[in-house]
Amino acid sequence: MDKIAIIRVRGAVNLNYEVKETMNLLRLYRKNFCVVVDNTPSIQGMIKKVKDYVTYGELDDSIYKELVEKRGEEFKGREEDRKGKIKYSNKFITINNKKIKPFFRLSPPKKGFGRKGIKVSFRSHGALGYRADKINDLIKRMI
Repeated sequence: MDKIAIIRVRGAVNLNYEVKETMNLLRLYRKNFCVVVDNTPSIQGMIKKVKDYVTYGELDDSIYKELVEKRGEEFKGREEDRKGKIKYSNKFITINNKKIKPFFRLSPPKKGFGRKGIKVSFRSHGALGYRADKINDLIKRMI
């Protein structure tokens, strides 16, 4: 299944409640956070709701490996509650027997997002919306 990288571009001021909740469900808690998810219809619906605040596109495997190596934070919390009834195994990604948090904190991109800034769509030379394969170039600049 294809992997989609979603990067939050805009901040949290004056956000609609539904958009804020969808951002939390996608684990995009702050600006310049990135998540990598599978391309499913439910994720597509969530992206459609937050398209004015994020940029997204298809991710290459080589860039994904580089992202995990350089920006992957190890999960050091508990894997279950104290009584052993609730498991938190879906909270992290397991790669090479390491538990990695499901989001990546990136730095702002070198040379900026786009000529017209973070309030204009990517088609109009801005930063928001669908980028297709060009998301890989943006992630390289942000790592």
